Amino acid sequence: MKWTDVSDIAIELAERHPEIDPRSVRFTDLHNWVVDLPGFDDEHGRGGEKVLEAIQMAWIDEVE
Repeated sequence: MKWTDVSDIAIELAERHPEIDPRSVRFTDLHNWVVDLPGFDDEHGRGGEKVLEAIQMAWIDEVE
């Protein structure tokens, strides 16, 4: 999984953190959770603010 797999990442996060409201997640936590996902294999530095924002929005859509 790469940073560009925004939808797949959002699905994984929703499944792994069902108790979390994605609107309240800090980007530092989100970044750490993404790089800790099984199968994630991309450069950690590529997870910038725009990518994290896209993941957060997709995660919000996933849980609504």
